[in-house]
Amino acid sequence: MKREDWDRKHAEAGLLFGAEPNRFLVAEVADLPPGRALDLACGAGRNAVWLAERGWAVTGVDFSDVAIANARGLAAERGVAVDWVEADVGEWTSPACSFDLVLVLYLQLPEEEFGPIMGRAADAVAPGGTMLVVGHHSDNLEHGSGGPKDARVLFTPEQVTASLDGLEIEKAEAVLRTVEGERDAIDALVRARRP
Repeated sequence: MKREDWDRKHAEAGLLFGAEPNRFLVAEVADLPPGRALDLACGAGRNAVWLAERGWAVTGVDFSDVAIANARGLAAERGVAVDWVEADVGEWTSPACSFDLVLVLYLQLPEEEFGPIMGRAADAVAPGGTMLVVGHHSDNLEHGSGGPKDARVLFTPEQVTASLDGLEIEKAEAVLRTVEGERDAIDALVRARRP
């Protein structure tokens, strides 16, 4: 989707995916000690704000100015500070090895765009840091529920791990996400760590 499409969706829905953090984020990082976190394609900021509430120094990046405005509002409502950056994650680059946690949650792009973004995201992970990637699995189109209908933007854990040079893979698997009133959604989850 283009920036204008996301701006429209965020303008119509406000907090497009709600204010509560993603369940996989909570399960995978709740026990990590706070440090510096980067949330790429942060949308309306629910995950970045949740991390900030737990003491993380968070940078949230998204190309939708409407999403960033909504994220600023959520952070203000919750009384936390987040460094919001309006930028296209396909072009934006962070300093190398500078974040203790890098998140890429539900960034659904064709492989030729997704792979390079994953590589740059992996480069941003500091020594001892963690990277968490979650998105709609390729199997979701036929066997799951919801998500994009374009197979080109879906991925497997193996496709993600192929782009994470220099990181040790701790977990790479398909996970089920309950969707009310429908069959479960199938997501790809990858957690990796820089030694």
